[in-house]
Amino acid sequence: MKLRSSVFASFILTLEVIGMALFLRGFFPAPVKSSLRQRASCQTSRGSRVRVVIMLVDALREDFVFGPSGRMFMPYTRHGWKEAPPAASWPRRDHRLSHAQDQGRRRENHWEYRLSNLRVSEGSKEHVPVDGVKDSRQALTTGSIPGFIDVVMNLNSPALLEDNLIWQAKTAGKRIVFYGDDTWVRLFPKHFMEHDGTTSFFVSDYTEEAEGSLPYLLVLCGDHGMSETGSHGGSSEPEVNTPLVLISPAFKRKAGMEKPGVVEQVDLTPTLALGLGLPISQNSVGRVILSVLEETSLRDQLRFLHLNGHQLSCLLRDSTPGYEKEAGFEQFRVAEKAHGTWMKLYLEGNTSEVLSNMGKKVLKQYLEALAAMSSALSKQLGKYDMYSMIAGMVFVFQLLLVLLLAMPEALSGEAVVDIPVLSALLSLPFYLLCLLLASVHVLVCTSTESSCYFCSLSWGLVFAAVAFSSAVFCILISMAARRLPLGPKIHGKSPLRSGGSEWSLSELDVLLLAGTVGHTLSLASSSFVEEEHQIWYFLLNTLCLAVFQDVCRKYFREKRSPGDEEETVLPSKDCHSSDHPKAEIYPEKWLALATPPFTLVCCRLLRSLNQTGVQWAHIPDVGHWLNSSEHRTVLSLLAAFCLVLIYLLVQRRCSWVSKVALALGLVGVYCYRAAVGNVSFPWQRSGQTTSKGTVEARFVYVFILGILFTGTKDLLRSQIITADAKLKSRGLWEIYSGLVLLVSLLLRAHNLPVLCCCLLIQTLMAQFIWKKLHYDAAQTTIMHYWFGQAFFYFQGNSNNIATVDISVGFVGLESYVEAPAIFLTALSTYAGPLLWACHLVCHLSSQRDRDSAYSTGKAMCERLKDSIPRQMFEIAVQAAIGSKVIARETIKAFRKNVLAKCYGGDITRKMKLLKKQAEGKKKMRLIGSVEVPKDAFINVLKRKDK
Repeated sequence: MKLRSSVFASFILTLEVIGMALFLRGFFPAPVKSSLRQRASCQTSRGSRVRVVIMLVDALREDFVFGPSGRMFMPYTRHGWKEAPPAASWPRRDHRLSHAQDQGRRRENHWEYRLSNLRVSEGSKEHVPVDGVKDSRQALTTGSIPGFIDVVMNLNSPALLEDNLIWQAKTAGKRIVFYGDDTWVRLFPKHFMEHDGTTSFFVSDYTEEAEGSLPYLLVLCGDHGMSETGSHGGSSEPEVNTPLVLISPAFKRKAGMEKPGVVEQVDLTPTLALGLGLPISQNSVGRVILSVLEETSLRDQLRFLHLNGHQLSCLLRDSTPGYEKEAGFEQFRVAEKAHGTWMKLYLEGNTSEVLSNMGKKVLKQYLEALAAMSSALSKQLGKYDMYSMIAGMVFVFQLLLVLLLAMPEALSGEAVVDIPVLSALLSLPFYLLCLLLASVHVLVCTSTESSCYFCSLSWGLVFAAVAFSSAVFCILISMAARRLPLGPKIHGKSPLRSGGSEWSLSELDVLLLAGTVGHTLSLASSSFVEEEHQIWYFLLNTLCLAVFQDVCRKYFREKRSPGDEEETVLPSKDCHSSDHPKAEIYPEKWLALATPPFTLVCCRLLRSLNQTGVQWAHIPDVGHWLNSSEHRTVLSLLAAFCLVLIYLLVQRRCSWVSKVALALGLVGVYCYRAAVGNVSFPWQRSGQTTSKGTVEARFVYVFILGILFTGTKDLLRSQIITADAKLKSRGLWEIYSGLVLLVSLLLRAHNLPVLCCCLLIQTLMAQFIWKKLHYDAAQTTIMHYWFGQAFFYFQGNSNNIATVDISVGFVGLESYVEAPAIFLTALSTYAGPLLWACHLVCHLSSQRDRDSAYSTGKAMCERLKDSIPRQMFEIAVQAAIGSKVIARETIKAFRKNVLAKCYGGDITRKMKLLKKQAEGKKKMRLIGSVEVPKDAFINVLKRKDK
């Protein structure tokens, strides 16, 4: 079955989305939620009207409070420990499931950088730490463990509809006053009686409260820690452990600082709820911190533990099918019965020591039951649906292999893909695979203990998926047998792709496939993700060495056959036909040979420009050296040189209007950098104050829009008005030049060499590697992808959000505007991959037009060769674009056998006759004329294949 490449690509993309959705359905564990539709609103205890203040400090590390340097970093807290009536303190371990760790291990992730305060005043106030990210807020307000899906849900910060501590406090009539990040106002709309929020971009704003009575309870905690380099989100101890300090006169006075204990982050929610007389959130998996309630009576402690246990048992019952078999549920039932017996004796007035010992035993049983149920609920997020994940991965990899095998046909001139569907459906392996996969599905679904999404689907849908997977596998076998010949290669055959329909994998193909697949597999490890740039540096260096090998094989190792030589212009009468190709090949050979080593040198210099990752981010680099004030002159000269070189590299394919706009725009880029103080003009005074550069940036925006408009106009004209390939190519390159100008404005001054090297490598690779070595579209596409990923890290970016330069969002703006700020920040961050992707589109479009022109010219030359009669001398039929010959055919001359009568004698006689004949042919070619018949013109205008 033959399909157009666009239809085939759309079909593959749709099926890839379905496979990824099935994989993600199994990868994201089902959240632990209660089945109750309404939030609990009962009053659990009588809350006295007290003043409670809870403050959350972003990235507050444990050693900042409990470490040796705590006296310097947190003097008020140390003073409170030693002088004031409080203190009970515990470091808190962040709580979130990490897929890179063992099942059941939990930690908290954070995605923004803010300092926020939330205060509750008048009455038994309740408050939540302010974090600025939904997953942290969810853990601290609802007591539930945020999963991976909560990170995606966090992007828009919608209102939190789940039962939470803030809602319970508002329902109980508590007066809540908020100071901090305004995203909390959006997260809890109409919950705060008074609030003063500040935007995320102005993190230095704060509000001071007038002096008054001290709060009855002060809670100080952090949302997460941070490493020595300032990063967070990992699993190291400094990033995971944060302090939790509770100060209140109700706590027992302590002589000195004790070694803090360890509690979970979600334990804070039920502790505050019970202490403030509020119901525990329905989806909370935390357990009450008993040390906070140690001053209360044994009866109240048992009541608090019973309330916490009842809430956890209800949640366990709603989220776990076999909850009755859980050890924690059984222990809670036993403790509950023992608690009832103890209460009966207590109400009877029994004051013996037996009652006290029995109460301590019930307390211990409750604590063990709470720990077991909390652990069981936490591990729910670690129970991945492996069957659905494997099925989704099989679908995705099968479709990727089909796309890979069909790529040569899809990117050819015909743009048609031949898929052997009918032969696959009628083959015996198809039916055997259907039977095998159906048996495996039945076996898995009947033997598994946990629920599986793929098993919950209808049998008809499942067997349709089984039949589809079997058909795709048979299609893969058929396409592989057709595309990959199993016979040995001919000795001396070039590894580059031949012009035939069959093709074989070269060393470069194996490298590109192995590197791409290996990088994909490495993403399963968090340590590889943190240092991903090292993988791309290694792959890029290996790619340059492989390309260097192909260049050496083409120009030095292989012998060029006469049929492989490219035709050039028709030689003149004064020069031999073989002189011109030899004169052209030598500079081309050495330039092609120098391109891979030059690329390696550029990549090594760019690696030293910006240190990135986690392990080496703190090491000083060339960028820090250039940005220092004493080296501003060097940075100014380097920026000016890079802008000039950028103009020379980009302007070659632009119209004269775009060339002028590009030159003025690059001058405006330098003026903008001088206005903001990054570089300096020779006439600029050293003491002159810097400005925002808004006028200069808007000056550059005008030329960017002009270039983009000119390129879009040429592109539309080539598609609608006239089918001009040259106009289309010029339009694409003008759009690319406008994008380059915008990137040069957004990049920092010390990163202009990155853009300069990017354009230089693109020019050299396109001129001497991809074109001369005849790499196909698939190889060129993967190379562009590799270079784009490497240049993403050359800019100084990493997989840590801390490396994102948010100041780019204000270039040319007086104040913060959301849409332009997001666009400019994203464009600046992903400038490297975006430039390489745009260059790939322009390069493939030009290459396709060139290939189409070559095939058309070749066909026309062949038709003229068949239509023009032979003469007494050779006739060269050439097809040329301007002065460049793209195709040639030679009409052989009639030749008399002058050696027919020479049946013997000396060889000099034969040579004399041949020389005399050659001189006559040469003279005849100079004075002869060729008459082209009318049929030749008709055959050419028919434009049909030979």
